[in-house]
Amino acid sequence: MRKIAALLKTGASRAFAGSLNAIETIGNKLPHPATLFALLAVVVMIVSWVAAQVSYQAVHPVSGAAVTVKSLISADGVRWIYTNVIRNFVSFPPLGLVLVVMVGIGVAEGSGLFTVMIRALVLGAPRRVITSALVTAGILSHLASEAGYVILIPLGAMIFHALGRHPMAGLAAAFCGVSGGFGANFLIGSVDPILAGLSTSAAQILDPEMVINPVVNYYFMFVSAALIVVLGTWITEKIVEPRLGAYEGPAEKVPVARLTPLEKKGLRAAGWSVLVTIALLALTVVPRGGIFRNPEDDTILHSPFFDGIIVGILIFFFVPGLVYGLMVKSVKNDKDVVKHITKSMSSLAGYIVLVFFAAQFVYFFSYSNVGLVVAIQGAEGLRNVGLTGVGLIVGFVLLSAFTNLFMGSASAKWAILAPVFIPMFMLLDYHPALTQAAFRIGDSVTNIVTPMMSYFALIVTFAQKYSERYGIGTIISTMLPYTLIFTLAWTLLLVVWFLLGLPLGPDGPLHLL
Repeated sequence: MRKIAALLKTGASRAFAGSLNAIETIGNKLPHPATLFALLAVVVMIVSWVAAQVSYQAVHPVSGAAVTVKSLISADGVRWIYTNVIRNFVSFPPLGLVLVVMVGIGVAEGSGLFTVMIRALVLGAPRRVITSALVTAGILSHLASEAGYVILIPLGAMIFHALGRHPMAGLAAAFCGVSGGFGANFLIGSVDPILAGLSTSAAQILDPEMVINPVVNYYFMFVSAALIVVLGTWITEKIVEPRLGAYEGPAEKVPVARLTPLEKKGLRAAGWSVLVTIALLALTVVPRGGIFRNPEDDTILHSPFFDGIIVGILIFFFVPGLVYGLMVKSVKNDKDVVKHITKSMSSLAGYIVLVFFAAQFVYFFSYSNVGLVVAIQGAEGLRNVGLTGVGLIVGFVLLSAFTNLFMGSASAKWAILAPVFIPMFMLLDYHPALTQAAFRIGDSVTNIVTPMMSYFALIVTFAQKYSERYGIGTIISTMLPYTLIFTLAWTLLLVVWFLLGLPLGPDGPLHLL
């Protein structure tokens, strides 16, 4: 029996390794996301021409009018492309939203505020809650672009090692929060306006007046963040750490730097500035007649406050970042502020290139009516097979998770999936907030087990500091329990949320009103 069990284990290991190798090979053959969008735009042109030749159409479920595909490979189509390339780019919602919010994030990150916040959260926690503090810090690190991957993950391994625990367990705890819980957060981060902008573009294929705000999933993401902290802590302490056993590697324990008195002073000042900022913003919407309430009916939901929420997010990061920088002297004058913003913007060069091609793909899709016709036909097909409600939601979570194994960029994946699935779900009476929430789950849970994730190689490098034999297989086998349990529990949370009929966030209902 033992020999049979050993053979089965060996066979399963080989099959698993073979699957991982296949995933890595396929993923490596994918072109750069920018190239992928350029190719997809060309594909849309060809598909639109073919569909126009056969008069492919559908009946609009609202107006009852026939929707016919317009060919992009025609005199009118070519003229439209030539005169709208610039407009497509500059009017693409995610571009402006991200550029604006990065002004505030750039100051907060460049001044050192984010780094100190992470260190304070982790190092100030009692030993019995150090694991949950690491996972929580990982989730909060989504506020910064790279701080979680570059700073927190190696810091987690270092802290566990310093406490006499296995460093790989600390690395895993931080990694599961930073990447496995990427779609969850206690606060609004830089990914929210990106996804909301893409969702807006997709929703406007069907409803040109619809706008998705960045806080549309906030209620669900807040509860999701708490779920990830609980599950991440439990998996680390009950599954991952016992499996790893005692660390007997060659790495020496490195003392973790405590916050200096000046850093503590700056952090306190930044905290007070946050409270003042929140109080001032609250004064614009909480009292009746507030300046940022809807001037017509004095409501908050559809008001200037939420219409311009991205500016509020900018202020929320800019003010404490500036105060902290002035206190610790990382910001001495206006030149330093501009330097930090410029550095933050420079990191977006690749994103801007990606957006240029993604915008062409999305607007080609919209102009040609290919997306609308596919959505109408797809919605009818789903109705015919009876796949709606819970089955539809679970299926889309799993599809997103599978896609994430091959394509790491959340914005790139959503730019491809949103134009198809948001209108399709809308035609089944589901609000884009629900489609986006399901995507965020799938986009998060497989981050930690796919070599296609952009920081995966860096994680392997961090691990090899503690043992040269640690490689891709080590990381995947360590993180797989998080993926499996996160997928099951997080999807179940969304299903329960859906069945209870709870809103996903401000202006984020489950169904179209």
